[in-house]
Amino acid sequence: MSAPIGNRFWEQRSKHGRDILFASPELMWEAACEYFKWCEDNDLKEVDFRGKDADEVELPKARVFTMQGLCRHLDCNTDYFRQFKHNLKADQQGFSWVITRIEETIYEQKFTLAAAGFLNANIISRDLGLVDKTDNNHKVKLGMAADDVYE
Repeated sequence: MSAPIGNRFWEQRSKHGRDILFASPELMWEAACEYFKWCEDNDLKEVDFRGKDADEVELPKARVFTMQGLCRHLDCNTDYFRQFKHNLKADQQGFSWVITRIEETIYEQKFTLAAAGFLNANIISRDLGLVDKTDNNHKVKLGMAADDVYE
């Protein structure tokens, strides 16, 4: 059954959209630090076989900080996080500082682990937007005139 024509039920809403997740920038930073700590305390495990008898061993692998992982920890999505950052009001500039600090912490951890060889540097460099460009376009200019061809 459809709504009656001319209804104005939408005016009865007390609010529109989701509440902000954090009352203060400090609480946002604390939540991000909880995520970072959880990542450090919960390494990934690689199973390998070592030694003469090929004994099974678990090798700890670093769990990389990601915006997707942080947002899942904060119970939001990356789009919400981006929009929150983009729509900050003048009285919320403390959040801008914290969001930048979070993004730089994630960037630095990925870069450092990749540079040290703990992560696949190719994957991380693409994720961080780092590129190694070489220009393979070469222009060749011949110094012959059209008349020189038929002599």
